[in-house]
Amino acid sequence: MGVNPQIAGKTYTGSPVYEVGREKIREFAQAIRSTDPVHTDPEAARALGYPDVVAPPTFAIVIAQRCEGLVMTDPEAGIDYSRLVHGEQKFTHHRPIVAGDRLTSVAHVDDARMMAGNGRVVTRIEITDAAGEPVATAVSMVIIRAEEQA
Repeated sequence: MGVNPQIAGKTYTGSPVYEVGREKIREFAQAIRSTDPVHTDPEAARALGYPDVVAPPTFAIVIAQRCEGLVMTDPEAGIDYSRLVHGEQKFTHHRPIVAGDRLTSVAHVDDARMMAGNGRVVTRIEITDAAGEPVATAVSMVIIRAEEQA
């Protein structure tokens, strides 16, 4: 089975609070080879009006994938993670992620269907801050490859 289409429309809560730290932002910036001091130097970030270092835009994937894992490991979804291929990722940023943020996320399954024997799942992760204000929306599409026929 690729995916249980019955999970379409389901919402997953319960992802733990993610506390954004300077060092994690620094490590992420180094991993993507960003040299912008706004990611590593608090004074450079403050000079631009931010309260602390700013995460690169794709840092939102760290929080989103934690939450998306709730969908992928749900036994009801029937997803074999070893057959999963990441197909597409989009981010909509409502404000920058900065060190010191305490972020929560909720996963929504916007689509789950079978196509030519493969499963296709579209998730939307809404990331909010401690005040409940929107920070980012991450939309992901994955394919769960069909098993080979013997």
